[in-house]
Amino acid sequence: MVTRFAPSPTGRLHIGHGWSALLAMDFARVRGGTFRLRIEDIDGTRSRPEHVAGIMEDLRWLGVAWDGEIMFQSARLGDYEAALGRLKRMGLLYPCFCTRADIQAQWAASASAPHGPEGPAYPGSCRGLAETERSQRIAAGEPHAWRIDMARAVERAGTLHWDAASLHSDRTRAVEARPLLAGDVVLARKDAPASYHLSCTLDDAAMGVSHVLRGDDLLGASDIHRLIQALLDLPSPTYIHHPLLVGPDGRRLAKRDGSIALADLRAQGADPRQLADDLRQARFPIGISLGSA
Repeated sequence: MVTRFAPSPTGRLHIGHGWSALLAMDFARVRGGTFRLRIEDIDGTRSRPEHVAGIMEDLRWLGVAWDGEIMFQSARLGDYEAALGRLKRMGLLYPCFCTRADIQAQWAASASAPHGPEGPAYPGSCRGLAETERSQRIAAGEPHAWRIDMARAVERAGTLHWDAASLHSDRTRAVEARPLLAGDVVLARKDAPASYHLSCTLDDAAMGVSHVLRGDDLLGASDIHRLIQALLDLPSPTYIHHPLLVGPDGRRLAKRDGSIALADLRAQGADPRQLADDLRQARFPIGISLGSA
């Protein structure tokens, strides 16, 4: 039994992060398992060392204690590169030169852009580029991401399922993975050596994570991760998706919105033991509530 908490150091943790970390830690502790911490720090434009220190300070204050050494994604770039190389040799990746504006314009021109778990699916504009054009544009230094040819990948992997459980029961049920709904997702970004989908999947396997606890906003990501696991011969953990905390406007808590930060609560003299107990009992500050899946 191994669970984990994997924040990105792009700001201070808010109360929703604290709740999720407690859930993952308690789930492992009750079952005699291990709870690990991973820092997802490969976003070169937003990750900051001071936020790494802040994350550890916030977690320790709340009583969240992890086992073993912290895993830093920035130390695993070679593993991501090797996995990308393997997928390229399978003929499953292609370079995408589209900007966000390009994609938005293509969506706007479409009568009905198909929607996946992350919004309108990529229209596949660069999938049909000739190999010579791809090579020339890469050689010229044109920025590009690497997308997976989802239809080809699904054809190779076949029908897949992943195990789902709940916070209150160890009983699992098989969920059919439907990664085609997501379209050709990015596995290596223009500004980062790996996307969330690739790095998270590889890291969970490297850490021996048996149970992934994360918000239900990532329900569709489990389909994609199960596909990557099949393609790269990685183990598939059990997934537990919990509700998100939302603010008075019904929107999920987010760092960018200035949601209630653990550091602010500490500065205001909050009792961390009482706060942790309240979170475990789903007693949240006024205006904060559980969202619906």
